[in-house]
Parts: sequence; C-alpha cells; structure tokens
Amino acid sequence: MDKFTVTEKGYSITEVNKFIENVISQTENMLDKMKKQQREVELLKKEIENYKRIESDLKSALFRAEQSSNEIKKMAYDEKNTIIEDARRNASRIINDALLRAEKIELKTDTLERNMRIFKKKLKLVVEQQLSVIDEIEELDLK
Repeated sequence: MDKFTVTEKGYSITEVNKFIENVISQTENMLDKMKKQQREVELLKKEIENYKRIESDLKSALFRAEQSSNEIKKMAYDEKNTIIEDARRNASRIINDALLRAEKIELKTDTLERNMRIFKKKLKLVVEQQLSVIDEIEELDLK
C-alpha cells in the first residue's frame, strides 16, 4: 500500500489524485479484461453448444447407420437362405433328371445288348447256312 505525504491540509492531493487515477486505470483495465473474458466465455459456450449439437447429430447418424447395417445384414441373410433353398431345389431337379436319363440309357443299353445277341444269332445262322451251301457245292463238285 502506498503511503501519502502529509501536508498541512491533510494528504498530498497530487499523490492522492495520482493514486486514484492509478486505481481507476487498473480498475478499468480489469473491467476491460473481464468483459473480454466474458465475451470469450460466451463464445466458448456457443462453441460447446455447437459441439453438443454436432455430437447429438453424430449419435443419431450413427444409430441410423447401425439400423441400416442391421437391415442390410438381415436382407443378406434372407437372400443367402433363398439362394441356398433355390440351389437345393435345383440340385434335386438336376439329380432327378440325371437319374431319369441314366434309367433311359440303361434301358437303351439293355435293348441294344438284346438286339446284338439276336443279331449275332441271326448272323451265325446265316453264316452256318452259307457254310452249308458251300459244303453242298463242294460235294457237288466232287461228284
């Protein structure tokens, strides 16, 4: 604390006035600083509110994205099941078609084998008849 010089009328007016001016100047500086800090506080509050709003928007967007992701997963799961079911039905149809073809081929093979045996028997009979004719011709030639 400053000490003032004492004069016959009391303290030195110049020193007191100088001190008062100094106190006023310091007070004004502090008030200006407080106002500046108050503006900064208000600005920071607005920024915080803005960030809170952004955070809320992001949470909402994240929630919607998660819901969309779950829906896409469910649709993919359902599509997978549909594809598998279609594949099973197609596989069954293909197997049945193959079995039918195999039966037809087996039937044709049996028919061909039977026809081949008949043909061989007929051919053998014709060849035997021809041999018999040749034998007869030879006998005729020898006589």
